Amino acid sequence: MQHIYLDHAATSPMHPDVVERMLPYMTEVFGNPSSIHFFGRKSRHAVDEARQTIADSIHAKPNEIIFTSGGTEADNLAIIGTANQLLGKGKHIITSAIEHHAVLHTCEHLEKQGFTVTYLPVNESGLVSVKDVEAALTPETILVTIMFGNNEVGALQPIQEIGDLLQEHQAVFHTDAVQAYGLVDINVNQLNIDLLSVSAHKINGPKGTGFLFMREGKKLSPLLFGGEQEKKRRAGTENVAGIVGLQAAAQLAKQTSVDKNELYQDFKTTFISILNEEGISFELNGDLSKSLPHVLNLYFPGTNVESMLVNLDLAGIAASSGSACTAGSIDPSHVLVAMFGKDSDRITSSIRFSFGLGNSIEDIKTAAVETSKIVKRLTK
Repeated sequence: MQHIYLDHAATSPMHPDVVERMLPYMTEVFGNPSSIHFFGRKSRHAVDEARQTIADSIHAKPNEIIFTSGGTEADNLAIIGTANQLLGKGKHIITSAIEHHAVLHTCEHLEKQGFTVTYLPVNESGLVSVKDVEAALTPETILVTIMFGNNEVGALQPIQEIGDLLQEHQAVFHTDAVQAYGLVDINVNQLNIDLLSVSAHKINGPKGTGFLFMREGKKLSPLLFGGEQEKKRRAGTENVAGIVGLQAAAQLAKQTSVDKNELYQDFKTTFISILNEEGISFELNGDLSKSLPHVLNLYFPGTNVESMLVNLDLAGIAASSGSACTAGSIDPSHVLVAMFGKDSDRITSSIRFSFGLGNSIEDIKTAAVETSKIVKRLTK
């Protein structure tokens, strides 16, 4: 049976070039980057080069990049680190109802510590209103954390407008760019972003590696204590192989970004066209014109998400009901609840297809035809 992987928003396969670049740092180049001898210096050089590459990719400075174990740690460091650092200036945080759980659960943790969190609503396209952000701001607001692009429905948030709004306010602006990085051009200076989180495994890099951009002049309290790595902002011996893999993945993403955007838009158009040709009843969750190129979330009336996923898997197609971090959970998607309300049928009848490395237009056609067959069978 042919197996087609359409769950790249959950994780992506490592690119062969990334694996090749990492191999020497798992075998020959093993020194601790903090050691001053030859072996340590070779590792330090690799980390420094990677830091420059990553900084360039978002128009930042090398000293503004903090390497982490992934997006979750980057989000936690940004949010808790900022909250603890700015405790004397206020205890109010603004976020959205559709953030990744790495942000939502971190904010819930801070609520237990005495912070106040405003969870902004979204419209049926999954978009936050800039007016709502402005209305929620108080003299006590110290942090605004709004994701760049949503992992379930792909909604691209008004980051530029929020960044501009906060220029006249004390609040630090953080964005979880885990799904957007590598597909959307990001200039942290033009967008007035103070903190930005990224994970390597979403861009065909290794799991367990990521980074946090922190604007020069901003400060945060560290979460980890130990050595003086990452300029005392994140203790622990650097994952050199992972960092080199992240660098390689970032370089590949930049080189292929334009082509991938065009290809994934073709995938979406083809998938939707075939469903229409097959006479399938479906609706789009989100707005195609304001969406990440690789995420397609569809509502199939009369179906059940668990039955759909099981049948798709039996047909050799890997898809998702939304966030991989809630896989196996019977809880409804918090993103779809925020968009359509807790009583909407969309919550129990929507599937996310997400595209990436290794997918061809033939794969998409096959997946769309198989999806059509399953929907017809389940809605008889």
